Amino acid sequence: MKILKTLAIALLAVLPLGACTVEQTEQAELPEVNVEVEGGNLPKFDVDAAEIEVGLETKQVTVPEVDVDVSTQQVDVKVPDIDIDMPDEKVVDDAPDDDGQDS
Repeated sequence: MKILKTLAIALLAVLPLGACTVEQTEQAELPEVNVEVEGGNLPKFDVDAAEIEVGLETKQVTVPEVDVDVSTQQVDVKVPDIDIDMPDEKVVDDAPDDDGQDS
């Protein structure tokens, strides 16, 4: 049980360090402003997010055979629980107002 707890803590400590890789693939470019305005260019990014799989597998281990009569009781035990929430997508509105000015 102690090994499982240590493993869970180690996983949670390392997870933020490698959850995704972001590389900028194109530089931003502001629009040219003259009498006519040409569209600008927002930067592009490639994002490689981490894949996380948590599960169980069966391993065969040698354990001693013990024949002991012991009373048992139900107790609450903290066990590892992993939840990963990806950031929400945000929509940015850079469209000019009715008067032609950026908001």
